Amino acid sequence: MNHHPQQPSSRRWRLAGGAAVAALLTLGSAGAALAQAWPDKPLKVIVGFPPGGAADQIARLVSTPLATALGQPIVVENRAGANGNIAGDAVAKSPADGYTLLLSSGGMVSVNPHLSRMSFDPVKDLTPVASAARVLVYLMARPTLEAKNVQELVAHAKANPGKLTYGSAGSGSSPHLAGEMLKAQTGMFTVHVPYRGAAPALNDLMGGQIDYYFDPGIGLAHAKAGRTKLLAVGSLKRSPLFPDVPTLDEAGLKGFDADTVFGFYAPAATPPAVIARLNAEINKILGTASVKERITALGGEALPLTPAEFGKRGMDDSTRFGAIIRDRKITAD
Repeated sequence: MNHHPQQPSSRRWRLAGGAAVAALLTLGSAGAALAQAWPDKPLKVIVGFPPGGAADQIARLVSTPLATALGQPIVVENRAGANGNIAGDAVAKSPADGYTLLLSSGGMVSVNPHLSRMSFDPVKDLTPVASAARVLVYLMARPTLEAKNVQELVAHAKANPGKLTYGSAGSGSSPHLAGEMLKAQTGMFTVHVPYRGAAPALNDLMGGQIDYYFDPGIGLAHAKAGRTKLLAVGSLKRSPLFPDVPTLDEAGLKGFDADTVFGFYAPAATPPAVIARLNAEINKILGTASVKERITALGGEALPLTPAEFGKRGMDDSTRFGAIIRDRKITAD
């Protein structure tokens, strides 16, 4: 199957961010009236991944206090599939009135356009609203695997080429890219098994159907309980939850960084006053101790950013992950 990857333009989002600021400065009484009138009905947050995964948990964690702050109910709806593209398409084609938001992993912007032609352009058809969390990935093995650390996993895989399997939250997901980064930096050969989300992959890991996978934080309680074997953190810094677990960089895979940023997006033409209000409220929520603690417990880190900063982070990640995708010849199939 021939793919025609779209190359996201960081300049477009920088210009869009500048335009939003300029528009905010000139909105005057019309903008004030809009901000006062909105919201006057319930909102919807569409999540691009199944219930139980990191994206779903973060969406519900933020949406509950956000509903209180806005004075309107917020319905969270899961539309899983195509590594977030199904949900992204639904929001991109929704009315740009501030009542439909997307909670997505950063992969929809930084990974998917490199994999295949999309039914929408995430840079042109969506606008960044607010980041929610930096999500780390954790290298976990089934408890019965004969490997106590990264070096032993690599040695075991090299001694048994093609016999070990690793799961992911789907082809092109950040756990998949982390798995390919591990293979590229070690030269080991293992077989990828994609799932529709991280939760079913975790279940199969604990059940012994796959040998290892990169967990986006939902399996940490199981690691503490010994139901999975936590070998390393796929980030440049250790997790405060597991201070004794090394990073892959420390284990010899220099520069290994598979972090992504999850956050909220809206249809492109959503009024700047609405974007500004949502960003301010979400950042306030991310600054509360209880929300920060919950995100930390998920294995991530609360990350309040402006819309422009969030957009730039997506474009920087697109450059980083695009290089991996081209090097490893990764496709969405």
